Amino acid sequence: MAGGGNKAVVAALLANTGIAITKFGAWLLTQSASMLAESIHSLADAGNQVLLLVGAKRAKRQADELHQFGFGRERYVYSFIVAIVLFSVGGLFALYEGYHKVHDPHGIDNWKWVPVAVLVAAIVMETLSFRTAIVEANKVRGQVGWARFIRNARSPELPVILLEDFAALTGLVLALVGVVLTLATGNGIYDGLGSMAIGALLVCVAIFLAIEMKSLLLGESATTEAQRKIVAAIESVPGVQRLIHIKTLHLGPEEVLVAAKVAVAEDADAASIAETINAAEQAVREAEPMSVHVYIEPDIYVEGYVPAERPPVPEAPSH
Repeated sequence: MAGGGNKAVVAALLANTGIAITKFGAWLLTQSASMLAESIHSLADAGNQVLLLVGAKRAKRQADELHQFGFGRERYVYSFIVAIVLFSVGGLFALYEGYHKVHDPHGIDNWKWVPVAVLVAAIVMETLSFRTAIVEANKVRGQVGWARFIRNARSPELPVILLEDFAALTGLVLALVGVVLTLATGNGIYDGLGSMAIGALLVCVAIFLAIEMKSLLLGESATTEAQRKIVAAIESVPGVQRLIHIKTLHLGPEEVLVAAKVAVAEDADAASIAETINAAEQAVREAEPMSVHVYIEPDIYVEGYVPAERPPVPEAPSH
């Protein structure tokens, strides 16, 4: 995992662990549905950060005979599990608890100041964690907008932490509104509605995360900028007449597979072709250091020829 992602995950883990303990204490004193939903949410978030750290460690294992391209995608697997935990433990539980409280409302009769104080303190801690994630993301985001950065990121940790912290902060505000309205009116239905709002928010964030992690698990190409660098590097090599086609695939957040077919001169001998291919592979690795595996195939370019992506599927025999 990149250093920035690791720092953001650790900051979020420390913040959520402290917040979860504080919220559980407040729930035991007040029996507030919003406080219980927020407690479970923070506990789930802390567990999610542990999962991200475990995934990052396991992804560093050396390739073996069965996994010859290594274990880089394991980070995507654990990030997908994070989305499932956020959906089930966080979102669905909050919806259930809120539904139960709405149908059987009761006010907060004891320790009335505790939930407000705890939620305000949690907002402060979560804001610090969110700020750390933003600072670390800005180091790699450049001029790209936030939505595009999260959608196009190949490293899962920073987008996951950013979305989790955003959902946590929004959920804390919703919980605070629900608790304050309950205290002001004595009607516990507002507490239940706050819990349901938190649940709906977490479910939406979890679904979005699951969709993004599924795309990474299936295998996404290198970013547009990285592909431009790779193409320019190949086309700059003497002996390469033209790039016929190229495919890229992220084997992990920092590992890219590059497969390309290049046109060489018809009268080129084996030695010169090998020299050209070696030079092209070196140029690709220098232009895009994440290009860990580079395979370049020489060919003779024929105008109008379109290489088949795969052999045609034979028709089933008729009976």
